[in-house]
Amino acid sequence: MVSLVVYRCGGSSSSQGLDFPCSVTQGRHNRETMSFHIGQAGIQLGEAIWEQYGMEHGIGKNGQRVEAADSCSVVDFTECCSFYSNNGEGRYVPRAVFIDTEPMVIDQLRSSAIGELFNPEYMVLGKEDAANNYARGYYNLSHKTLSRAMEAARQIAEDADNLQGLFLYHSFGGGTGSGLAAHLLQELTEEFPRKCRLSFSIYPSPKLSTSVVEPYNTVLMTNRTMDNVECSFLVDNQAIYDICTSRLSIDRPSYSNLNQLVSHVVSDVTASLRFGGDLHVDMNEFQTNLVPFPRIHFPLISFSPLITCENVNHESLDVGSLTRQLFEPGAQMVRCDIARGKYMACCLLYRGQFLPKDINVAIAGMKAIRSVRFVDWCPTGFKIGINSMAPKMAPDGDLAPVSRCVTMLASNTAIADAWSNIDEKFDLMFRKRAFVHWYTGEGLELSEFREARENLACLEVDYREAELAG
Repeated sequence: MVSLVVYRCGGSSSSQGLDFPCSVTQGRHNRETMSFHIGQAGIQLGEAIWEQYGMEHGIGKNGQRVEAADSCSVVDFTECCSFYSNNGEGRYVPRAVFIDTEPMVIDQLRSSAIGELFNPEYMVLGKEDAANNYARGYYNLSHKTLSRAMEAARQIAEDADNLQGLFLYHSFGGGTGSGLAAHLLQELTEEFPRKCRLSFSIYPSPKLSTSVVEPYNTVLMTNRTMDNVECSFLVDNQAIYDICTSRLSIDRPSYSNLNQLVSHVVSDVTASLRFGGDLHVDMNEFQTNLVPFPRIHFPLISFSPLITCENVNHESLDVGSLTRQLFEPGAQMVRCDIARGKYMACCLLYRGQFLPKDINVAIAGMKAIRSVRFVDWCPTGFKIGINSMAPKMAPDGDLAPVSRCVTMLASNTAIADAWSNIDEKFDLMFRKRAFVHWYTGEGLELSEFREARENLACLEVDYREAELAG
């Protein structure tokens, strides 16, 4: 059984709804966040994300306010304080730290169109590449950069009135994104033990690979950070690549195309932290509603509508259609067999003008679809967020400008397929001890390989048992 309870701020709601005073939502914009962009993937994704944020908040590439280009857009500069700090002279600076073990990617960010936006003191870089080696990033290079990164984090935290939590952006497969990110997460957990930690992680694709040793890095990193992240939202390049080619008609997608798509998803997930709305979702609510058991904290992401400018006038944007699209395999951002899994919880984030009664009808329609299966032990199933601020698409972007969209974060047992896929690749290499000497040469003990693999096997079992229990 799947039911929906909608909480609205002031006024009446649906027959299932309850009234909450507006004071419930007041002051949440004073709850600041910190963002950490780690390694090449995290930094390049960060560039796309902050361009998206700037467009939505009316903040120019130099941090100054810009007026809305059209008279219909209303920009409220008080809304962005969760993610930006004001230097007192009308300039808005992202509360973001960029970290890499070598200078090239950060230098590219500095010379980019929005390079002037960021505080140079929050750009932490070393002189050596991690060479796709988790052990090199964790044991050696992290010591040369983490002290400066933690100093930047403390400075941001001291400037904040009420720090709510931390966002991390990284890849599992890279040496910096796995090794240095794992070490940083441990440091952040010790420094800010009571703050919520959420991550957007680029997960290795089943077929597309940027590194031979991605399985090693992924398994080792996941083992180290299993208890240091409350919720990790996974995205794999193959799924995004397929969306760009099949849904957005991009013949040869570049990383810019992939990052731009992910930036829209990140924007929708964080919209309730940055804008007012009838039904907002804060950082702690994500973990409360999406993590049924501590180790099962890797939700799938889906987004709709995925349409181009050529097709925008021929697609239906009603609530039912948008909601149904979220449950289609072509809209999900991690490749796994969703039909074989069961949903444990879904967080649907509606952005634009939506009525709770229409969402009730859409959810009731999804309950009637047999292919959408929920575990029996979670009778509610859905968490709903409504944000009235319409999404903004880049004028020359891949997605068509629309007045509303929906993002789904779903805990589904099918994600175990992604873990079993990476574990199988790990086993094939580790059985021959292939490439292991590069890791042990950097200080990694052979026993850590075995321990990490056993932990991932237990994670697979956790997901399987959750499915069987339902």
